[in-house]
Amino acid sequence: MQKRILIIEDEAPIRDMVAFALRRAEMLPVCAGDAGEAQLAIADAVPDLILLDWMLPGISGMDLARRLRRDELTRDLPIIMLTARGEETDRVAGLDAGVDDYVVKPFSTRELVARIKAVLRRSQGEDGAGVIELGGLRLDGQAHRVFAGDEPVHLGPTEYRLLHFFMSHSERVYSRAQLLDHVWGGSVYVEERTVDVHIRRLRKTLEAWGLDTLIQTVRGTGYRFSAQPAPVRP
Repeated sequence: MQKRILIIEDEAPIRDMVAFALRRAEMLPVCAGDAGEAQLAIADAVPDLILLDWMLPGISGMDLARRLRRDELTRDLPIIMLTARGEETDRVAGLDAGVDDYVVKPFSTRELVARIKAVLRRSQGEDGAGVIELGGLRLDGQAHRVFAGDEPVHLGPTEYRLLHFFMSHSERVYSRAQLLDHVWGGSVYVEERTVDVHIRRLRKTLEAWGLDTLIQTVRGTGYRFSAQPAPVRP
């Protein structure tokens, strides 16, 4: 089945270029020029992935990303932000807003299609089908759901994969580079700082149940998932 990709971009030439590339990659592009058109497109049929321009008329892409993450219908959809802002602070701000990846303009359509395929693999290709229970969390790989006790925990696709990896490999310490390789995939270029952003987002979500301490920072090394209290440094 063709993957339905919603392109939210107010510049028609860029929309047309991206849509053409997606059709060549055997994907189904759906175009929207602003947030209003995007909401109508989502109401008509929920896409598999959203390409979101940073600069939109009326509401910024950052604000729209936050709105999509709050909406039950779209909170789990992978989002790639298209932006002319290449500074690290801008990229981190986009990740903080809930996007899963970013592509800086000008970009090649080949790179964009490769990023889309990689994000789709990460978000929909989770290979864990069992149930893992640890530290008050229950992760059901087959249903793609996480629970704290009996309450559902709503995570974005990248945070879900990160938590799945941590819970599948508890009590082990992983460097940022190792987490990038295991969770994002070695063939995808993502900066190590991205790991910190997603760790922070995952902790913030788990904080509501007092479970953020399950993800421990190991100074000078990386991160560990553990139901045991972190050792106290002298």
